[in-house]
Amino acid sequence: MILWKTFILSLQLPAKQTVFKLNRIPMDITVFYMFILLFIVSLPSLVDQLTKTTGIGSDMNIIFRFIYFFIFYYLPLTIMVFLLITLLAYVFTWIAKVMQRKLKLQILWKMIAYSTTIPFIAYMVIAFIYPIDDSYLLFTLIWTLFLLLKIITVYPKRKTR
Repeated sequence: MILWKTFILSLQLPAKQTVFKLNRIPMDITVFYMFILLFIVSLPSLVDQLTKTTGIGSDMNIIFRFIYFFIFYYLPLTIMVFLLITLLAYVFTWIAKVMQRKLKLQILWKMIAYSTTIPFIAYMVIAFIYPIDDSYLLFTLIWTLFLLLKIITVYPKRKTR
């Protein structure tokens, strides 16, 4: 139930109340949410892998195809996305500091993770219809950066002493 609520809230970003509600969700739920979201995003590739009749792995048993998929597609995808989110959160801590906002790495990490929901779901839907070029990743990055800048402006400025 909390994952569904998190999904619905992440679709409503960058509304002020939504940002603060998502900020109250624990980090372990956020990480689990990202694992599930990345699995949903990788479903078109899994279906392609399972239905492939030619090429590497086409003569493997279906169980080995699942294992191959998780080791060579899902795991590297998850590692890359988590590293990119961490890198972006680190960079945006400096941007938040320049904008004089009260934000820490953990909050930015969560907000980046939640802001990727719409582009990832759109990718999954489009990828089931027809193959997508890698240029879509640039759109996802631009969307996330734009949304994150709007989210940063929601937080109050630091008080000067």
